[in-house]
Amino acid sequence: MRARIYQPAKTAMQSGVGKTKLWVLEYAPASSRTVDPLMGWTSSTDTQTQVKLRFDSREAALAYAAAKGIEAEVVEPKPRKHNVRAGGYGENFATGRRGAWTH
Repeated sequence: MRARIYQPAKTAMQSGVGKTKLWVLEYAPASSRTVDPLMGWTSSTDTQTQVKLRFDSREAALAYAAAKGIEAEVVEPKPRKHNVRAGGYGENFATGRRGAWTH
């Protein structure tokens, strides 16, 4: 059984880093998906693809995979570039503002 261990990226609907600190162990699909001829739904006989295990650290996820005999591949997260403005949002309402108020 194969699995991958990764740290999820932030969703497009959040500006913070919520739910991105944990590591996730997700099983790879063991069988292909099929289309039901009557309803057109996509289904599979593999129920392990529905399982996502969350761990506090990468080492804990690797230890779990080793203990259960799971062949795991670790995907390292890409570093996030911080977007910090020099003045920040509060600078829009400063009393010592030099430019004309335009809105």
